[in-house]
Amino acid sequence: MSPPPDARQQRAHDEAEARGQAGYLDPWSGLFVMTASALLRQRACCGRGCRHCPWPVEEQRRAGRPGA
Repeated sequence: MSPPPDARQQRAHDEAEARGQAGYLDPWSGLFVMTASALLRQRACCGRGCRHCPWPVEEQRRAGRPGA
């Protein structure tokens, strides 16, 4: 599994969630990261190991998430 977000990444996520945005730019890499709410709207785990994956571990495994 991927490491949990650090404080700066979590803050960026929480701010994006509060604004109703689908994601945010990672403060370290500059890459777009989807919020947990946006991932839930997809209706199923994609299995790619998203940082804020809201799905239970069993669903992540079924979707083929590495290390789940």
